[in-house]
Amino acid sequence: MGSNEAWDVENEIIFDSSNESRVIKTAHSLSSSSLRKKSNPSLGLNIRFLLLRQMLINLQEVIFGTKICILFVAIPFAIVAQYHNFGRPWVFAFSLLGLAPLAERVSYLTEQIAYYTGSTVGGLLNATCGNATELIIAIFALWQGKIAVLKYSLLGSILSNLLLVLGSSLFCGGLANISKEQKFDRSQADVNVLLLLLGILCHALPLLSQFSEEAAGTSHANSILLLSRVSSVVLLVAYMAYLFFQLKTHQQLFDSGEDLDENDEDDKAVIGFWSAFSWLVGMTAVIALLSEFVVGTIEAASISWGIPISFLSIILLPIVGNAAEHAGAIIFAYKNKLDISLGVALGSATQISIFVVPLCVIVAWIMHIKMDLSLTVLETGSLAVSVLILAFTLQDGSSHYMKGAVLLFAYMVIATSFLVLPSTIDQGNLIGSGFESSVGFSAA
Repeated sequence: MGSNEAWDVENEIIFDSSNESRVIKTAHSLSSSSLRKKSNPSLGLNIRFLLLRQMLINLQEVIFGTKICILFVAIPFAIVAQYHNFGRPWVFAFSLLGLAPLAERVSYLTEQIAYYTGSTVGGLLNATCGNATELIIAIFALWQGKIAVLKYSLLGSILSNLLLVLGSSLFCGGLANISKEQKFDRSQADVNVLLLLLGILCHALPLLSQFSEEAAGTSHANSILLLSRVSSVVLLVAYMAYLFFQLKTHQQLFDSGEDLDENDEDDKAVIGFWSAFSWLVGMTAVIALLSEFVVGTIEAASISWGIPISFLSIILLPIVGNAAEHAGAIIFAYKNKLDISLGVALGSATQISIFVVPLCVIVAWIMHIKMDLSLTVLETGSLAVSVLILAFTLQDGSSHYMKGAVLLFAYMVIATSFLVLPSTIDQGNLIGSGFESSVGFSAA
């Protein structure tokens, strides 16, 4: 028995000739895998004790199996800064950096588990855990009563995926393949754009209702809250229909036929099911800890750095939290594999819009917290125009660098608006802290 076979047996990894353990490569898994490092599982075979050998192999695969493993160092720094009073802005910064490799590793571990659960359950795991970081941050923001921060962070994740990630991908891919026309399958993009428009409708109706009530001189906050809750239930039903559409009836539209490398030898699990599950639980707990740090220190970071909370939540937090996935999308666009890049950007934005956001409203309802889907005019307008620009960008099934440049320009303008236009939460935070004059975006 060869060394690799022995390692597979000892880790309870068994493959038959039918290849039933193979999982379908989705855009998310391929994007995350672009930042992974190949390792040699035989390195731990010369260790006599089985348990120690498995622990070392798992440590090598899970911790050192990513090209951004150096960012794991930020996690102990964040904990030390939190419990030794090194300054709350430092806690915020280190926590953000620590979330980047954790988000990529959660994707990796869910992919490993998918090898044992089958393609359907595995696809459901990948779809559900694709934005686990945003969901956990949202839950802690909800728990601490920071509804505005919650809405900002989720809005920022959608805008980041639609404009920054996809714009960077199309721009870099267009420049790298400037001599050829880049093509992609519009079928998946059309479905995602339709669902994003549905999400915009559910955000716009409470806002329009609020304006109509103000014009009539009446106020019915409870009716707006009820509308938001009903809309959230509808969005969750739409998400379940989307999963059934994606994983069952029209799976061919979402499955990526692209491979990471020329050979397919690594298309198998490298750690055991229970090892992957244990690592997943542990990393989810660390994400929860860092998310609590981020939510609890964002106001202090805003005041210390002179940056609005809205800008930190909408722009900075999504960029850092999903850096690995974003980098993967750009890499595949550079390789002229736009279907993968589109699957990453549009898939993440759609999941947040019709799953994470309505789920937070329902969870808030259970917790007796009044959270609705209403956004401000600036936020709703930015989201709506972004989706419209995206729809026109993808309408002909082809791409070039100018389309990516337009998406990036749109993101820059929106980011600037949240930087220079103070929101209600920013004004309240600064006035309550006595730092009105320290921030450049306040009345100049």
